Amino acid sequence: MPKGSEELTNARKDEIINACAALYETMSFKEITLKEIGKQTSFTRTSIYNYFQTKEEIFLALMQREYEAWADDLKELGGSGRAVTPETFSAGLARTVERRERLLKLMSMNLYDVEDNSRLENLVAFKTAYNHALQAVSACLRACFPRMGETEIREFIYAFFPFLFGIYPYTSITEKQREAMELAGVDYARISVFQITEAFAARLLRGLGAGKGEAFLLSESAEMD
Repeated sequence: MPKGSEELTNARKDEIINACAALYETMSFKEITLKEIGKQTSFTRTSIYNYFQTKEEIFLALMQREYEAWADDLKELGGSGRAVTPETFSAGLARTVERRERLLKLMSMNLYDVEDNSRLENLVAFKTAYNHALQAVSACLRACFPRMGETEIREFIYAFFPFLFGIYPYTSITEKQREAMELAGVDYARISVFQITEAFAARLLRGLGAGKGEAFLLSESAEMD
């Protein structure tokens, strides 16, 4: 670790992560190298090794930051503390996912290789951010559906989080992929991140019985006001 303050260290790390994020807008994971990332920073490429030992560690840090940002959005979603319908909640949840397109794109990578080529300390930091997102969704469900049990909340989590990994490949196809599907006779309908997330979450919540009896609680509360 280089000499200097913790503030400088964090600033250097952020600069490296920002450089990686900028490159990822137009380049694939395979195309991005430490050399390319180094060109986008204000210090030498070899200095990157003082902060990240592999390209995978940088991508893992970027994904960690995206999960943290999503968790912050989720806190706002559940902040009202009022019961809502499955449809209303699903729309709000879908909007938080829609804003995290970079996270969805990162999820579509081979996460096993990224984690395998990262040091344990980096992996723990990432898993901590991932857990914060898990807990944030769970907290939203508890706040918005007071009658929803812990078993149903876990079932939602176990279904919804794996579903997230397939959103980007399904909603962001390339022209080459589109042409291939047409030639193969694949019946593909273009759908947005918001649409696919809202529909899945609403069906899942209804199947788990979320919101039953709670719409009445809302209307009753409104009448009392």
